[in-house]
Amino acid sequence: MPNGQQQPQAQPPAGGQWYPPEWPDRIRALADGSLTPVAPKRAATVMLLRDTAAGPAVHMLRRRASMAFAGGAYAYPGGGVDPRDDDHLVGWAGPSLERWAERLGTDTGTAQAIVCAAVRETFEEAGVLLAGAADGTLVGDVTGDDWEADRQALVAREVSFAEFLDRRGLLLRSDLLGAWARWITPEFEPRRYDTWFFVAALPEGQRTRNASSEADRTVWIRPADAAAGYDKGELLMMPPTISTLRSLQPYAHAAAALDAAAAQDLTPVLAQAALVGGELVLSWPGHDEFTKRVDLGDTSSGGTS
Repeated sequence: MPNGQQQPQAQPPAGGQWYPPEWPDRIRALADGSLTPVAPKRAATVMLLRDTAAGPAVHMLRRRASMAFAGGAYAYPGGGVDPRDDDHLVGWAGPSLERWAERLGTDTGTAQAIVCAAVRETFEEAGVLLAGAADGTLVGDVTGDDWEADRQALVAREVSFAEFLDRRGLLLRSDLLGAWARWITPEFEPRRYDTWFFVAALPEGQRTRNASSEADRTVWIRPADAAAGYDKGELLMMPPTISTLRSLQPYAHAAAALDAAAAQDLTPVLAQAALVGGELVLSWPGHDEFTKRVDLGDTSSGGTS
C-alpha cells in the first residue's frame, strides 16, 4: 500500500465513500489543463476469504489515519509491484504465464509481476503465504520467528520474492488466485495505481494477523456486513473496495467465489471528471452509486451525492 504524510480528510454527507477535500481543486486543475496526470503504478490486492457458519468472511484492514492515501479507509492487503516481481527466477505453479497474460490483458512479464505482487503483499501485510512445494502441497503455519525474519526482509526489500521462495524451496501457487477486477486511480490524484483485484481462500493451517505498518486494525467480516457499514457511513472505503465487496455477496462459499473469478470482467474502471453547468461531476463508468457532484461555488469537499 502507498505511504505518505497526514492530510486533511472529509467524509461525504451520506455513506462511507472516501472523498478528500483537495479533490475539487485538483479536478478543476485537470479540467483547465494546469494539472498533468501522473502515470499509474502497477499494483495488486487480494480479497482473502474464509468460510464461516454465516457464509464467507473477507479479511480487511483499516489504514492508519496518518496515511495520505485513503487514511482511515478499510481496504484489502495489497500494494505496488516491486521491480523484481517479474524476475524470471520466480518459482511458479498453476496456470502458465501465457494464460495469466491472456486473462489480465498484459504481456507475460507484467502478468508475472502482478500475480507475484499479489502473493508477496498478502504475505507482507497479512502474514498469509500462497506458496507450496513442487509436489503441489501448500505451506502451513508461517508465524514462527524464522518466517517473520523473512517477511521483514521482504518488506525492507532486502531480498526479492524470487530469492525468498528459492531459499525456502517453494513455488508461488498462482492456481490459488482468481483475478476479479481492475481499477485505476483517477487522473487527478497525485498518487495513482493501476490495481488488479484478486480473490483467494485462506489456506488451511494459516491465520491472518496485522503485519502491516500502515494499518491500525484488521477484521474478518462478511461482505454484506461490511457493505452495510459503508452504507450507514460507519466504515470508510474507496469505490473499488465497496464495489468488490458488493460483488462478493452472492457467493455462499469461498470456493464458489474462486470458481466465479474466471467470468469476472477485468475491463479497467477509471473515474471521469467533467464540468457540467456550474458543477464538477465525478463518476466511475458502470458504477453510478459513486457519482459525486460538486458545486463550483462551494469550497467544501463533499458537495452533493
